[in-house]
Amino acid sequence: MKYWLVKQEPSAYSWQNFLADKHTAWTGVRNFQARNNLMAMKKGDRVLFYHSVTEKSVVGIAEVTKEFYPDPTATEEGWMCVDLSLVKTLKKPVTLDEIKADSLLAGIALIRQSRLSVQPLTRAEFDRIVSVSKK
Repeated sequence: MKYWLVKQEPSAYSWQNFLADKHTAWTGVRNFQARNNLMAMKKGDRVLFYHSVTEKSVVGIAEVTKEFYPDPTATEEGWMCVDLSLVKTLKKPVTLDEIKADSLLAGIALIRQSRLSVQPLTRAEFDRIVSVSKK
C-alpha cells in the first residue's frame, strides 16, 4: 500500500461535498508530476484530503477505488484521474502550521512543493498526520 495527499480548494470541491457523495472521480489535474502521481496510485492506497487556499488543513482520509483512467474533463489526451472513496473524517483538522512545526514532517512535498496537487507520502508521514489529528 502507498500513501498520498491530494489538495483541493474547498470552494471547488470540499470535504463536505465528498461526505455527501461518498466517492468521486479525482479529475482536473493538469500538472505532469501530479498526473504521474495519479498514475502511480493503486487500488487500496490511502489518501489524505487537504483543503488548500482558505483552510490549509488535512481534513479526512480517502481510499483509491479505481486506478487511473482518462480524465473525462480533459480536452487534450494524456490527462488521467482516479476514483476515491470516503474512509473517514479526521477527529480534528491538521493545519499547515502544525505540519510545518512538526520535525517529522519537515520533508513532505506539502512544504517543499506547495503547489503540487497530488503528492506521495511515506507511511510514517501519513501515520504522523493522522496521529496529530487525534490530539
